[in-house]
Amino acid sequence: MTKLPFVEEKTTKVGIIGCGYVFDHYMSTWDRHPGLIIKGVADIDQARLQTVAKAYDLSIYETNEDLLSDPEIDIVANFTSIESHYQVTRAALLAGKNVYSEKPLTTDLEEARALFALAEEKGLILSCAPSNALSDTSQTLWKAVRDGAVGDVRIVYAEFDQNVIYLMHPETWRSRTGAPWPYLDEYEQGCTYEHVGYHLTWLCAIFGPVDTVTAFSKQTLPDKTDLPLNPSDTPDFSVACLNFKSGVVARVTCSIGVPQNNRISIIGNKGMLSADTYAHYQCPVYLEQFSQLTLNARKARSVRNSTLLQRIFGVGGKKVKLVRNLPLPKMKWWSPRDILKKIKQSELGQQDKCVGIAELADSLLTGRPCFPPHDFTLHLTELTIAIQSAGVKSLTYVMQTNFEPLVPPKSTLECRINYNTTKSQTLLDRVVDKILIRMHKH
Repeated sequence: MTKLPFVEEKTTKVGIIGCGYVFDHYMSTWDRHPGLIIKGVADIDQARLQTVAKAYDLSIYETNEDLLSDPEIDIVANFTSIESHYQVTRAALLAGKNVYSEKPLTTDLEEARALFALAEEKGLILSCAPSNALSDTSQTLWKAVRDGAVGDVRIVYAEFDQNVIYLMHPETWRSRTGAPWPYLDEYEQGCTYEHVGYHLTWLCAIFGPVDTVTAFSKQTLPDKTDLPLNPSDTPDFSVACLNFKSGVVARVTCSIGVPQNNRISIIGNKGMLSADTYAHYQCPVYLEQFSQLTLNARKARSVRNSTLLQRIFGVGGKKVKLVRNLPLPKMKWWSPRDILKKIKQSELGQQDKCVGIAELADSLLTGRPCFPPHDFTLHLTELTIAIQSAGVKSLTYVMQTNFEPLVPPKSTLECRINYNTTKSQTLLDRVVDKILIRMHKH
């Protein structure tokens, strides 16, 4: 991978199929990538198509076939519903188009294999969301691990508790241009299919392929809606223990019945890296290098309940400087609207979903390999299916697919920040260690 932001003096024309709720999320950061030109959009919902075309001043295609037959389009972005991903992506590949698909690529491993075989037969690139492994936060975690900041990584925790959604009136949620949040699709497809890819992408990028996965999935909220669901028993909770070929073990949890928690923790034999969420591409990263003081201080209730005491004793670590990998928005500091937007982004975060499309476009322009490669996405697809379909028997699943371990982008490799800043023990540290050891004698 090359340095971001991507090649901007050349343009890539994109055709978008699917203008539902997620479409507006992409449009919120599209202007950060001036090399991406939207040639036009298509959607089976003509009213929705007219709405987004007017809102964003876009050209429209009456049908998907019209869009796919346009010879000027280099990339087709598939933003349709999950059940339509396979057919729309297949049609685009048959039309000779490179494709960027929303997640998951498919919910059937053999369909995914067929799509990649078709892409490779035609010399095309098939890329898939999510692209958060390219975020500044993920790149910082990746480089810190490579720098040895926490020693040998042993355990990783990744939480995707999306919130107690069914109590938050999701039927009323709307995108910027009025598209309803597809909460029934969320319930019928399941939070694992919808969201586990966020964590799996950065986990596999940093730690490589998974050897075995032991998972559990179950519907825990049968009363989340009074409307009929098909199927009626899709899991809304899953937990998976991933055994990586590199020796790392990770636990990944997904739910829509637990208050918001998207925390990421990477624990090694010398320290811990943590970030509050995957959903903010410039989310702060904290590094704690273990000592007798930090490990013992967190045992005290007063320390656990006080952020000030945690800071004093080093519990949770210190915020580190991020690797800068993505283009940032151009702010008008005299504009109240931009200032409010900046405050909202700092509180709620923002994903630059367009970075995956920009990465694909840059790989086409420069001829370099694209992230993620086909074998990587196929591996993630199999992992997602294995976790979603685990059920309550908790059997260990042996992965069929594999991929060559990845290296970070050139910009990350060339970053001069060294996160392995371990210092030799001071006289104060040695005195504190001895006191703490004596305190443990009963």
